[in-house]
Amino acid sequence: MANDGRGRGDGAGVSDEEWERFVRAAEGGAGEAPKEPSARARMVTERLRREDEQRAAAARGRFGRRGRSVPAEPPGWRTGPAWQEMQGRGRAKRRIKTTLAVVFVAGLAMAALRPELLVDKLTGEGESRDGARSAAPLPAETARPTAPPGPVDPDRPTLAEPFRGSPALQWADGAAGIELPAATAVNGIPQDRVASLLTRTRELLVASNLDPAVLAGGRPEVALGLLDPLQDDVKGLMERALEKPSAQDNPLFLFSRFDPAEVRFHGGVVKTRGRMTVEGGKEGEVLVHADYTFVYPVVRAKGGSDEVARTIVRRTVTTAYHDPKRWQTTDGTLQLVEWKESAGNDDCSRDGSGYLHPKFASDADTGPSPTGSVMDPYDRSTSLDALPQDCGTVSRS
Repeated sequence: MANDGRGRGDGAGVSDEEWERFVRAAEGGAGEAPKEPSARARMVTERLRREDEQRAAAARGRFGRRGRSVPAEPPGWRTGPAWQEMQGRGRAKRRIKTTLAVVFVAGLAMAALRPELLVDKLTGEGESRDGARSAAPLPAETARPTAPPGPVDPDRPTLAEPFRGSPALQWADGAAGIELPAATAVNGIPQDRVASLLTRTRELLVASNLDPAVLAGGRPEVALGLLDPLQDDVKGLMERALEKPSAQDNPLFLFSRFDPAEVRFHGGVVKTRGRMTVEGGKEGEVLVHADYTFVYPVVRAKGGSDEVARTIVRRTVTTAYHDPKRWQTTDGTLQLVEWKESAGNDDCSRDGSGYLHPKFASDADTGPSPTGSVMDPYDRSTSLDALPQDCGTVSRS
């Protein structure tokens, strides 16, 4: 194909106007000859032009009007990403899909094994529970509360978390929850005697409610040894209650004991909350009033049991120190003036057995249902004397 110096013979070269502009620019010493398209580019352009004309003619023949032709373009020439990019993105998508599939399958397995985790995520209870776990322990109780503890997530206890779902989660552990008020001279009794009375009262509470041997149904020897032997009526009552318990002579009035044939204490921690107060009594007498609630997690005695139940015992005890110059007393011992208790989640139909009998969530309901009052065993805002005396139910445990 010949070239006349301005363009190609096929009409696809440089136009006369372009050539004239080039000549004028060259005469002025500036400009650059326009570049012609390559032979391959001209061939492709001509082929595409003919194909466009053929499609336009076909469209006019089919629809009876001029159709809109779509210019034929080699795939990937001007449109879309390069094939290398497309292939790379495809691999990335496949990797993402594979990863998501693995995560999804793992999530299904976890939901099957631990469905509470999914519920926690959907309901937000997990955050609430984590907040309860990390909450600081409550400060010591120095006066009677004005209301019961607020509601918490009603989660069931587990072997790993026996106080899960309980207000007692923020209570002190064991004897740490029995804090003594500052001792001062009261009613003519010197400070050191009052301090001794407070200390021995604390020892009695620990020996009666926290001693593992006593909780397992054993005889409370340490607690009995703290009592004044000159109080024949009290000592005699305790001995009868332990030897032949009954509804009237019940060791549970002073001691927390579980039947080892039925349950065993679990976890090694009893949650404790309460307070002590001191006041003067008769001449030469000082009284200490103790009001404490103890929360006991237990499991069934048979091996392999993983269900946890909680029994909540609230106990009030009044002890006294009497000036030996005016009263008959044994130095270094305690005299009991009053003792009472109320137990939540204890089968009161078996009252008089000498043991606490917790009920588990999986226990089948047998016998008549309780018809008495409903009470919150964690509520310490009411005097123990004001609580109903019937066999009722608890609102939570």
